Amino acid sequence: MDALMEETREEVVSDFCESLTGVGRILEDPDYNVWGCSPIYGPDGKVHVFYSRWLNEADHEGWLTCCEIAHAVADDPAGPYETVDVAVKGRGDDWWDAMTCHNPTIHKVGEKYVLFYMGTSDGTVYTKRVGMATSDSLYGPWERSPGPIIQTDPDPKAWNSMCTSNPAFVKVSDDELRLYYKSWSIADWEYDLEHGDGIRTNRQYGMTIAKSLDSPWVKQCEGGPIIDLRYIGKNAQCEDAYIWIEDGLFKMILRDMGYWNHEYGLYFESEDGIHWGDPQISFWNSHRYFDEPPNGLDREGRFERPQLLLRNGKPEYLFCAFRGGKYNTSSGAVLKVG
Repeated sequence: MDALMEETREEVVSDFCESLTGVGRILEDPDYNVWGCSPIYGPDGKVHVFYSRWLNEADHEGWLTCCEIAHAVADDPAGPYETVDVAVKGRGDDWWDAMTCHNPTIHKVGEKYVLFYMGTSDGTVYTKRVGMATSDSLYGPWERSPGPIIQTDPDPKAWNSMCTSNPAFVKVSDDELRLYYKSWSIADWEYDLEHGDGIRTNRQYGMTIAKSLDSPWVKQCEGGPIIDLRYIGKNAQCEDAYIWIEDGLFKMILRDMGYWNHEYGLYFESEDGIHWGDPQISFWNSHRYFDEPPNGLDREGRFERPQLLLRNGKPEYLFCAFRGGKYNTSSGAVLKVG
């Protein structure tokens, strides 16, 4: 292992992390694995959650091959939730999202609701692409983009040649919308598959900008990714970004993948959303918030795909994906902010 990865780093804890308290699990389902719960307050005052789900028969890897994005509603962020419809699912044929629709993030832009998500056309990581669906109502119908809105770099050695995935959206102004996305290099990925040195790859974040939801998304990272932890060591990575603007600052939370460990979250701040400060801890592992016995599953104790429920632009609740629970599969989890 890289020597840099063996040193102990000081755990710098953010105010955001200090403010969190556990609330509980949501959307536990005997038939489905549940993942990536993205919440928003609707005009009815209720909490609407768009979440990934796939049948248990597909095991945990079903997110890549047979996932759909369902829509649930509750009177309170803690639930209970009622699933009312399926917003989008694999379209089959030769669509970019033929097989799976996963990792939703829901936002309102003007009078439109927009659901950014990842789809695959063949159920492999090579065809993971970010697209979107828009609607006048949280209940649909949803009009999907005919193709991905962020494409990969054709050079297999490029940092973003493998896929576009795990979208994070923020509205900067009426004529500047930003969409951040995760990717990595095909060359790095295939080298590790052949040589098996355990590095895997380095997941990094790029950024695109559009003037409106109807405009093209233009990449802003020709010189490299926006978030890149490779300087830490060859296994330092991150994923699952959520970005918002509060008190004039861009703020971002992600899942740590090697800066401290694979169980914490990372917290960053920026004045421009491009140049970010040093990471702090955005959340601890799940054992700090939920008293649950060991479940024997991979990724035990780890929160993933963090999403925020905002009220008047400020975080009120943190929603995460969380393995285990009543059916020992996966579900959503809710934490109170502040």
